[in-house]
Amino acid sequence: MQYISQRMSPENGSFVTEFILLSLTDQPDLQLPLFFLFLVMYIVTVLGNSGLIILIVLYSHLHTPMYFFLFNFSFVDFCYSSVFTPKMLVDFLSKKNVISYMECMTQLYFFSFFGISEAYVLTSMAYDRYVAICNPLLYNLAMSPRVCSSLMLASYLMAFSGAMAHTGCMLRLTFCHANTINHYFCDILPLLQLSCTSTYANELVVFIVVGINVIVPSLAIFVSYGLILFNILHISSREGRSKAFSTCGSHIIAISLFFGSGAFMYLSPSSAGSMDQGKISSVFYTNVVPMMNPFIYSLRNKDVKLALRKTLRRRKF
Repeated sequence: MQYISQRMSPENGSFVTEFILLSLTDQPDLQLPLFFLFLVMYIVTVLGNSGLIILIVLYSHLHTPMYFFLFNFSFVDFCYSSVFTPKMLVDFLSKKNVISYMECMTQLYFFSFFGISEAYVLTSMAYDRYVAICNPLLYNLAMSPRVCSSLMLASYLMAFSGAMAHTGCMLRLTFCHANTINHYFCDILPLLQLSCTSTYANELVVFIVVGINVIVPSLAIFVSYGLILFNILHISSREGRSKAFSTCGSHIIAISLFFGSGAFMYLSPSSAGSMDQGKISSVFYTNVVPMMNPFIYSLRNKDVKLALRKTLRRRKF
């Protein structure tokens, strides 16, 4: 039976002051195994991304544009995963997964902010690799500290505007009685299904904002990597081509997981069935991708391995 609050919320004109979050599954036997699975994933995510941040700050040979973007990327992944995973872990062990209205809107805002940030940080990283491989003589000029800082500022500004648009439109809606969110966190589409007022404007904003923040970065990324691959084909060394193909392949896999699962969730028609599928696809871009990124972008990197070995030697002595 759904929990229904009878008090009017003065801030938003909504009858509902609390929401109930549904877990990934309604089977009690799976709650504890899922708790330990996602706990391990979150620990790996936190250790991997925070470890990268510390290494990049400590070692001067990592103070380059590529690692500047990687620093921001790890920071965004760390915050992104922390927006909802701790709450999800608590809910696996709780009988009633309640979240207040304001906590829900706050979670929605930061989920949108860090999700959009990640898309544009990925775009900046792809541009950095494009310049490094296709125009190496102009690299220092094209990727100066001012340019790198401007790219990151633009990324966070796009994220701020997108998150404000989503959250602002959500705050104008009224939630009368239904308050059970068919998701494990406060996501946009499941919340829209609960509103007792028209959601046409919200759906239009979702289509425009998500469309821009998926199509523009993904096109820029794939054009960059397309040009990179074109240049790789002209590398005379077979070993060099193999190494470059391997690196690009790993990047494209991570990018495809993030953008593909996000597009599937937000650009497909909304229905009860698609919401259930969306919960599964969202696991990829909210849990799996942040956990994989430290391995994809750093553990195969010689500079990061060198910094890690130096750190381990210091701890031994």
